[in-house]
Amino acid sequence: MHSPPSRRRLPIGIQTFAKLREQDCYYVDKTGLAIDLIESGTAFFLSRPRRFGKSLLVDTLKELFEGNRALFDGLAADTRWDWSRQHPVIRLSFSDGVLSSRVELDQRIGELLTETARELGVTLGAESIAGRFSELIRLAHERHGQRVVVLIDEYDKPILDNIDRPETAREMREGLKNLYSVLKGADAHLKFVFLTGVSKFSKVSLFSGLNHLQDITLVPRWSALCGYTDEDLDTVFAPELPGLDRNEIRRWYNGYNWRGESVYNPFDVLLLFRDREFLPYWFETGTPTFLVKLLTERREFTPNLGRMMASSTLLSTFDVDTIPTESLMFQAGYLTIASERIRPGQIDFQLKYPNQEVQASLNDVLLQSLSGDVSAPGRQVSRLWDLLEAGDPQPLRDLFHAFFASIPNDWYRNSPIAQFEGYWASIFYSHFAALGLDIRVEDTTNKGRIDMTVLACGAVWIFEFKVVELVPEGRAIAQIRAKGYADKYRDRGEPVHLIGVEFSRVERNLIAFDVETLPR
Repeated sequence: MHSPPSRRRLPIGIQTFAKLREQDCYYVDKTGLAIDLIESGTAFFLSRPRRFGKSLLVDTLKELFEGNRALFDGLAADTRWDWSRQHPVIRLSFSDGVLSSRVELDQRIGELLTETARELGVTLGAESIAGRFSELIRLAHERHGQRVVVLIDEYDKPILDNIDRPETAREMREGLKNLYSVLKGADAHLKFVFLTGVSKFSKVSLFSGLNHLQDITLVPRWSALCGYTDEDLDTVFAPELPGLDRNEIRRWYNGYNWRGESVYNPFDVLLLFRDREFLPYWFETGTPTFLVKLLTERREFTPNLGRMMASSTLLSTFDVDTIPTESLMFQAGYLTIASERIRPGQIDFQLKYPNQEVQASLNDVLLQSLSGDVSAPGRQVSRLWDLLEAGDPQPLRDLFHAFFASIPNDWYRNSPIAQFEGYWASIFYSHFAALGLDIRVEDTTNKGRIDMTVLACGAVWIFEFKVVELVPEGRAIAQIRAKGYADKYRDRGEPVHLIGVEFSRVERNLIAFDVETLPR
């Protein structure tokens, strides 16, 4: 009988492969996949959200090409890699600090090139950035007698750090383009090239000189190149699982998908194992202020965010002046692929929230934007949960009526999002979504579509929303009854609450909240 594996150190915040291995940390062996990638081509680009292990992957590649075999003892690479040959590695990372001008960017690039030249034992004589980078590659090849490996981590961070300042972001883009454009002309000196970051900028901007790069972001074979799979949790992290609900781990943190095997965000999993509590660890490390601002300005209907459709072309369309909502949310990790449909020359993707953490946390932040009050959503959502647990839908009217009444008139007048028809329903949806509940928007039945169905606390809550300036009063609950929306859920054996909610643009509040509960 085998004894259970012993617990190891959790590699929280460790992005250095050598440090992780030397300190006997848990490690999900990605070296076999890394070698598969190296054997399949020479130049690659990979986009993944922040804190997904991209830097650790880049550092693992560096140690492989430099031939540090001792670090790979017992891993897939130990017996698969040719350890007799080492390659000079140029690793450039923009992960440290925030650069706020083209001058600062050029200075940072110059420092990185000088430091790398010293490590590789070569002296640079060129003055321009492009000239120095090209010279570094050529001289490293000559000095070491092997073609050069170029690894660029967080290639887009100087742009994304300034995305809310378009002019500066454009300057950063041009500065990085000047650097990266060297790679195509240096092909004769290169063994392997790998760029990684959060966003994929369109080929006509940052990548116009890098059309030889193979984008593996949506290649199913590499979906789990970063992140932990279900199997990884059940094997590598088996000693950490006792005392934690395995299904809850999956519901909270799994679900990121790039057309292959779904994965967990490593940062979430490691902090869960450390603290033993289900909390939004990943989300809280970077509040998406730019995203929320964009969604507000564009008057996005929040119930639609978790069920967007996008083509493969749209998901790859991202630039300083062109930021589709779907592309931004997908690349940043707030949406992921649920399913796909292939048509001639194109793939259409159905997108969704990856898990409870993202759905609940994003909608909590959106509620702050929808109401203009940072503190109100927390109180509201907590009270909503109490009412749902009590199982009586009637008090929901007072909860939402008081919430709308608390929003200042000045905020209504000045907020672009308060002026569109979907504002009221967005408020309702985000309350429930902030609880991470099972919500079906435009829930299809054989007689029509329910605006919103919530399955929570042993009951079914069916909502229909109307604006009375557009339809007669009493239409919402009448539609639920007439179209038999409850029929779809009668066989669940749970109470079904029919709730017709009607708003008035003039009153800026609910004026009707009709409730009917069908017995189980």
